[in-house]
Amino acid sequence: VQLRDLRPDLQIEPLRGNLDTRLRKLDEGQYDAIILAAAGLKRLGLSERIRQHIDTVVMLPAAGQGALGLEIRSQHAELTQALGTLAHTPTWLATLAERGVSRAMGGSCSMPLAAFAEWQAGPSHDSEPVLVLKALLGHPEQPFLVHASATDRPRNAAEADAMGRQIAAQLQAQAGEDWLAAL
Repeated sequence: VQLRDLRPDLQIEPLRGNLDTRLRKLDEGQYDAIILAAAGLKRLGLSERIRQHIDTVVMLPAAGQGALGLEIRSQHAELTQALGTLAHTPTWLATLAERGVSRAMGGSCSMPLAAFAEWQAGPSHDSEPVLVLKALLGHPEQPFLVHASATDRPRNAAEADAMGRQIAAQLQAQAGEDWLAAL
């Protein structure tokens, strides 16, 4: 939806399959170009296939893109403690805010929804960083996007989730009932 908004002159076609299938279809000339997650290509040692990175100023990613999570059995307390040093609270809060948007919108892999949270310097040089959360919702059939953003300093999971819900409410208000029913 974002690409269609940016480049209405392009013919956008669905592309299904795993990464190998998608790349094969590109190589066979079935597509002139495809957009894939750079992280997936890098993870598989295919960095040379990346031709361009799309900045978040141009297109917002889906909520939680790039976030990694660890799931550990509760009986492994020692492992939980050892891996706890990998936790990064600012990233966790940013991801919770993004996912809060998606959860409040009833997001799915087919919903044209994007959310991106990023910590930025505060308004003055001596102030604490702020979390800037941006989101957009596309119409499934029309070339329309609604945008919402908020800036806050969430200190815990509840505050980050509330920030996401606030953005979702803004998107819902802008989109209206008919648009939301079409999703």
